[in-house]
Amino acid sequence: MAKSSFESNMENLEKIVSELENGKLNLDESITKFEEGIKISKECNKILEDAEKKITILLEKDGNVEEENFEAQE
Repeated sequence: MAKSSFESNMENLEKIVSELENGKLNLDESITKFEEGIKISKECNKILEDAEKKITILLEKDGNVEEENFEAQE
């Protein structure tokens, strides 16, 4: 399964929210959509956490500021 981008996940999540808010789904469909939304939300959270870890970390070494990239482990 290909990784989805944060933006496409957010679009999917917004679509699910709209479907849930319109009130046209039955209970089983609503629960399924809610579960799908939670899964997408967790994936978005992981994408954000990984992006945050990849941001350049500034370390002071011997009075000089050096940049190091944090490598996220998968």
